[in-house]
Amino acid sequence: MGGIAGWIAEKIMKADHGLLTNIILGILGAVVLNWILITLTGSTLGGWIGQLVVGAAGACILIGAWRAIRR
Repeated sequence: MGGIAGWIAEKIMKADHGLLTNIILGILGAVVLNWILITLTGSTLGGWIGQLVVGAAGACILIGAWRAIRR
């Protein structure tokens, strides 16, 4: 699931990463965005489709943050 979420984020953000990076970004993105959602709203999206969306959105946030730090 993390690899798919990372791949989706890679395509959305027009980045070029390898499979391992996509998996790591997808997993870390899901962890980060789930934490943010639980902190702000008290819940997160359920089911595998909801978690795929959360993982991809979180990975996009991580890619954007990495680009901002590198500049």
